[in-house]
Formats: sequence, structure tokens, C-alpha cells
Amino acid sequence: MKIAFIGLGNMGAPMARNLIRAGHQLHLFDLNQQVLAELAELGSRISESPKHAAQGADLVITMLPAAAHVRAVYLNDDGVL
Repeated sequence: MKIAFIGLGNMGAPMARNLIRAGHQLHLFDLNQQVLAELAELGSRISESPKHAAQGADLVITMLPAAAHVRAVYLNDDGVL
């Protein structure tokens, strides 16, 4: 399954690791380049924007800290919607 995963903090990164290990194809977006690089080494793909991550995804998972971040990720010009 192709999964867009946006938000790789304390909760999101471990969840993404488990999904990668389970064999899912993850397309990731986060501001933290270090965690993106770590997860790319496990086989995920880094996306340039939330919109890019979500293109063609079967499922979109967001793990974000506040409502303002959720609105931005979904509704900004480069957002999921």
C-alpha cells in the first residue's frame, strides 16, 4: 500500500518505521531533514511537499502537533487537498 505520512516527530517517526518494516511504500514529508534521511535509509521516499507526498497515495496519515499545522498541511497551496 502506498502511504503518505506527514509529521515525523516523537509519535510519527516510530509509526512510520513500523509501516516501512511491514512492507508499505511510504512517501514522507516533514521539516526535520535528519529524520527524513533516517527513514529514507529504510526504504521510504522523501517528498517536497504534503501535496507531492499525497499524490497517488492509498492513505494519508498526518501526525501533527496542533490544529494550525493540520490546517496548513491540508489547505495551503501545496497542501494535501
